[in-house]
Amino acid sequence: MRSTLLTATLLAFLTIPANVLAQNIGEKILRKAKQRVDQKIDRAIDKGLDEVEEGVEEGVKGDKGSPTRSGTSDGSGSSENTGTTGSTGTSSSEKASPSTPVAPTFAAYSKFDFVPGDKVLAVEDFSQDAVGDFPAKWNTNGGGEVVTIDGYPGHWLAFTTRGGLTPEFINALPENFTLEFDLLCNPGYDFYAASFDFAIAERTDPTNFTRWPNAVKIELHPKDATSRPTGRSWYRIFQNDREVMNNHRDGLTCFNSADRNYARISIWRQNQRIRVYVNETKVWDLPRAFLPEAKYNAIIFERGNSREGNYFYISNLRLAVGAPDTRNKLLTEGRFSTTGIYFNINSADIKPESFGILKEIADVLSANPDVKIAIIGHTDSDGDEKHNLDLSKRRAASVRQALIDNFGISGDRMQTDGKGESQPAESNDTPAGKAANRRVEFVKL
Repeated sequence: MRSTLLTATLLAFLTIPANVLAQNIGEKILRKAKQRVDQKIDRAIDKGLDEVEEGVEEGVKGDKGSPTRSGTSDGSGSSENTGTTGSTGTSSSEKASPSTPVAPTFAAYSKFDFVPGDKVLAVEDFSQDAVGDFPAKWNTNGGGEVVTIDGYPGHWLAFTTRGGLTPEFINALPENFTLEFDLLCNPGYDFYAASFDFAIAERTDPTNFTRWPNAVKIELHPKDATSRPTGRSWYRIFQNDREVMNNHRDGLTCFNSADRNYARISIWRQNQRIRVYVNETKVWDLPRAFLPEAKYNAIIFERGNSREGNYFYISNLRLAVGAPDTRNKLLTEGRFSTTGIYFNINSADIKPESFGILKEIADVLSANPDVKIAIIGHTDSDGDEKHNLDLSKRRAASVRQALIDNFGISGDRMQTDGKGESQPAESNDTPAGKAANRRVEFVKL
């Protein structure tokens, strides 16, 4: 009986048309190939998730490396705006040593149209805080500490644990303002480590660092998924307690973990519109980011779980309000003063992020070829009075030369002088007052 059934089965198989048999075999091969590809993809995904989970576990355990620490600041004497080079002295045994920043040029900033606000509202450089402490004027639901970093002047706030951090001295934001700060990460920052996030938010609960009814949130990461030295960014817009819009972009060369791990972040709000610049690059320009009726009142920085040795640092935060009316003030009132021309510390070297305001001044002079001006430098009261007087004169001369070299303004139309610390615009008792006194004045002759 069994022999009869086997014979019948074989005969039935042999009667299957050849094309049907070939089709079945082909489908089986395709299924098998797809299974093997899926298995390889699954293994790759599992490996990536395992690495992320390891980072989460490390963050939960609180394991972290120590950023660079030293007992004193750079001691440069005058707190003349921010610099990106210099030495902060001897560090402790474990240290993060971000690489020396690439020095951008005015040519790189030729499309940079950011112009800082006219009136300084707040400045934070952590100079009043002891190294190793959490800054006195900030709050957090996680942690952080003030550190110094070899090769970068001044004090920095290190994001050492998961959580949110907010400056409590900023509790109201106008409809038009500019916000700037320096951002730094360690070279070789891991793709799987957390991004650096900051939000402009309407904060209704001071104990909640992550949820707000209305907010514009920007996320930056110095490493994207490619093998190239490029970073990535996202934005997320929250309105009436829900996320209404988001997007991301990769391939950012302006901030990356290989050779551009330092960035000057510039944010410009004009009513509903926000522009976000990373160094010389305009990363986002969103015309309907803010709700007109919302009361945005907080700046919140965030860091998620990360891996040991991967840290972000910020410093030299500057909040200002009001768009400079360069043309009217110079031509009609005969005098224009700006705090938006930045110099390296104790130096007359102009930083390239000053391009926007210099271009505005050059445009006014180009459109009015008969106008001649005096350029007058001013400093705060930090440091030696004689040194500050000399520094202010050299800075005025640098501005004149920049207008000649980069914008073709004739040198015969410009005189220079410096007043040092002798004519303060505001009190030198506060960081914001000192920032207001570090200015360049243009007077119509």
